Amino acid sequence: MTHDSANWPSAADVSKWTDKYFTRTSAVVKHFGDARVTYAIFMRRPVLFAGRLALNWLTGVCADRGTKVEVEAVYKEADWVGAGEPLVYITGSLSELSEFETLFLQKLGACCVAAYNAYHMCMDLPGVGFLAMDARHCAGTEMAELMAYAASVGSERARRKADAKGFIGNATDATAHYFGNESGLGTMPHSLIGYAGSTLRAAEMFHETHPETDLIVLVDYFGQEITDALAVCRRFPELAALGKVGVRLDTHGGRFIEGLDTQSSYEVLERNATDAIRGYRSETELRDLIGTGVSAAAIWHMRENLDRAGFPKARIVASSGFSPAKCRVMAYANCPIDVIGTGSYLPSNWGETYATADIINYDGVPRVKVGREFLLKKREDPAPKERG
Repeated sequence: MTHDSANWPSAADVSKWTDKYFTRTSAVVKHFGDARVTYAIFMRRPVLFAGRLALNWLTGVCADRGTKVEVEAVYKEADWVGAGEPLVYITGSLSELSEFETLFLQKLGACCVAAYNAYHMCMDLPGVGFLAMDARHCAGTEMAELMAYAASVGSERARRKADAKGFIGNATDATAHYFGNESGLGTMPHSLIGYAGSTLRAAEMFHETHPETDLIVLVDYFGQEITDALAVCRRFPELAALGKVGVRLDTHGGRFIEGLDTQSSYEVLERNATDAIRGYRSETELRDLIGTGVSAAAIWHMRENLDRAGFPKARIVASSGFSPAKCRVMAYANCPIDVIGTGSYLPSNWGETYATADIINYDGVPRVKVGREFLLKKREDPAPKERG
């Protein structure tokens, strides 16, 4: 049986999963007489509008309960929305809508922020394909679906705005359809290399089992990124020449990749991306440029070694901490990355994902709590021009 965010929780389960003060409010309103109200839904930071799953859920449970609701989406999917700008107006029975607020906000806020972050990653590196590897970073399958959907929304906007490659897929079959695919993408985890006993043997075993799948090999397990990458290319030279071999850099931040240290990292960037290290860089940016782990220098170092050995078509897949900020650093260094695997477009500050709902009209009378009067004005104004 399939499960998705558009129909869970069901209408029968809404009361179990909503905040108790909303269910009690619903009972009070039913006792003293219902009211027709309008909610304004907004966020406190700029986002991209990614409301389809939330709206599908709301209209579905309202239909199942026989509740009439009017939904006015102020923006189209993937539109830029400023801080404090209402995204949606929802009008209907207070006794009914009161119970839906908690769940609707859960499905809206995080999607809008994740879409915004995914968009900016794609815009910073328009020539790079992205793979959404967020599933194991999510708090359950519902969140995994919301995040995959959000990545697809941000990616599609980047394609329209800058002809970016964007997100070419994700890691699970269940949400692959958001990226136009029938199945998830990915080849091997570190556990397969541990099982095989060597990186090369893992590559051989994988290729024998999945001969039609491109061979993307993790090369950091034994701390011999360059040695193992070249060994795989030499074992499969025909595939490498066709661009069907890739090396995935996933080196953790506790060490440099094979052949690098701080000084040689500077030298690599001096040869390939001089401007990246000559401007002012924050400590975090400098670490992503020339530090341990999957730095810009590490990626250029791998590219140099692959090219020198005669494998210019072998691809580089980079992972490990690729947030929007790290992607900007890779753009400074014009890094030769073919694909980035990331789950880090999920916002690191989870507090930024909270959507907020305020009722702005009771039975035709405009009314809102002190400090939120701007929501009344917003409804009278046309939507602001699209940005970003």
